[in-house]
Amino acid sequence: MDRPVTDHPNAASVAIVREGKVLLIKRAFAPYQHLWTLPGGRIEGDETIEQCAVREVQEELNLAIRNPRPVMVQSLGRDGTFRLAVFVTADFSGLLRASEEVAEHKWIDPAAIVALRTTSRLDDVLARAFAVLAQR
Repeated sequence: MDRPVTDHPNAASVAIVREGKVLLIKRAFAPYQHLWTLPGGRIEGDETIEQCAVREVQEELNLAIRNPRPVMVQSLGRDGTFRLAVFVTADFSGLLRASEEVAEHKWIDPAAIVALRTTSRLDDVLARAFAVLAQR
């Protein structure tokens, strides 16, 4: 079930887009170990969900993102208590360097994700992210 971004998410992920491709990571650890997904993670302390998104991308990929735009909130887990706010941005800088949490990373055309083992409904999430980005 998807909810509006105002529904107090407890984690964030970011679709980072460059030249029509999105940056995906393969998780090195549980949850979602060995699955391709967007970079992100759980909120810490009293940070906002946007601050969480920025921090997680910095920690996992050494990239500084700016102007993350809200896409959706996914309810995940069996009981739906894990609420993931998804953002999209094409505004980033830095030299990509993956942390130990990332087994692999690649820039990929969203149409090509059918060949990958991904987190649930990543194709739908990316379609929505690219639609938001197109609304400039």
